[in-house]
Amino acid sequence: MLKPDSWIRERCLKGKMISPFVERLVARNKISYGLSSYGYDIRVADEYKVFTDVHNCVVDPKNFSPRSFVDIKAPHCIVPAHSFALSRSVEYFRIPRNVIGLCIGKSTYARCGIVVNITPLEPEWEGHLTLEISNTTPLPAKIYSNEGIAQLVFLEADRICETSYKDRKGKYQSQRGVTLPRTLK
Repeated sequence: MLKPDSWIRERCLKGKMISPFVERLVARNKISYGLSSYGYDIRVADEYKVFTDVHNCVVDPKNFSPRSFVDIKAPHCIVPAHSFALSRSVEYFRIPRNVIGLCIGKSTYARCGIVVNITPLEPEWEGHLTLEISNTTPLPAKIYSNEGIAQLVFLEADRICETSYKDRKGKYQSQRGVTLPRTLK
């Protein structure tokens, strides 16, 4: 079932599911973040990797080149038209074994042609979320650091999974910072 604010609060205060945890929705002069009715609005950190074609690299998930992007650390990031950037969540997550988290974009950015993609937060995964921020418009787009970027919803299973992300030693377990595709071995 989809979990409400009271369940999310309890998991965060007792089990550190989200850290730092903001117990209410913060919206004054900001793109909102924090606890909402049936989810949690995450923030984007001030670290970005903006993709560029300066070096004519091919984006290859099996052999990823760090020359594909430029690093930016700033209070905001300009994502070029028809391009994207990687960033990370401010929050660090520890997902319980019987829970999965799903990402939904925030309407403020969606109405500006910004799409945020995050893969599911699998049972017993932990780490910072790496965020893909796509600018689908023909214009540059501004992303505000330390403000809301996406909403997570949490679903709790009625039975415990046989194998969690931690059990299978997933390659993105305990990731910190903006994490690039890990080379396959």
